[in-house]
Amino acid sequence: MRVTHPFLLAVIVGLCCGSSVSGQSTGLQFAGVSLKPGATIRANVPLSTTEQSYVSEGGNAVPTHAVAVLAVPPGFDPKKTWPVLVSLSTSDFKRQNRDDLANIYRESAFAEGWVVIAGDGDQPPARDTAGWRAGMTLAALDELHRSFPGSKNWPVACAGFSGGAKRTGTVAPLLAVAGLRINGILLSGGNEDRLSEGYRKFRPGAAFLRTPIFISSGAQDKMATPQQQQVVKHSLEMTGFSRVRLETFPQGHVVKRDHIRAALRWFREP
Repeated sequence: MRVTHPFLLAVIVGLCCGSSVSGQSTGLQFAGVSLKPGATIRANVPLSTTEQSYVSEGGNAVPTHAVAVLAVPPGFDPKKTWPVLVSLSTSDFKRQNRDDLANIYRESAFAEGWVVIAGDGDQPPARDTAGWRAGMTLAALDELHRSFPGSKNWPVACAGFSGGAKRTGTVAPLLAVAGLRINGILLSGGNEDRLSEGYRKFRPGAAFLRTPIFISSGAQDKMATPQQQQVVKHSLEMTGFSRVRLETFPQGHVVKRDHIRAALRWFREP
């Protein structure tokens, strides 16, 4: 799996594992960790009883906490409304949601004025189930709401690349059922429609079918071919999703950063 223009490893480690960016304190805190606009921080957060039941899917041991990684753009002020992008990664190579937050989404999200969040365990689980991803993600979002109560009303979009696109299809409807205001879904390099399955399983309601769905497809993609992604689009439309947009680019199985920005702008339209 590749992404275009990856950050240097040292930068990624610093973003994912550091506390706040050095500088004068702003008085903002996330889960008790100081937060400065433009920073990416990591914090241990609790799992609710429901979230514990999710992460135990497949026989996983329930950890004592989840790990939330939050990135807020320069100028972040929690008294204002900010759209939130949820990062969901593939299971391949034991990749975690926070890896894609730093390596794929953070730069583009900041450029468009979005907050980015991811929830994981300290280590990948024995079985990387949809329940594990959902429970950890919900724990991170719960902490966002505790730390910044106004964020309960902020719009939330979900994004995934490759296997992460499949995860997104399963998790996004569950987040809607949990009461989050889902305003967009970005599927990059996905070769199956898991969103229709998630919609039928979790039943978020007919209004969910109006959620904008942006499909990003590489013309030379051999893992998620253009034909497969056309099938995904058709399947979503047959389910009843009415705002499905498929955009192509010349490369293969990579992330098109211009498409991330285009999707985030579209999701903010009325």
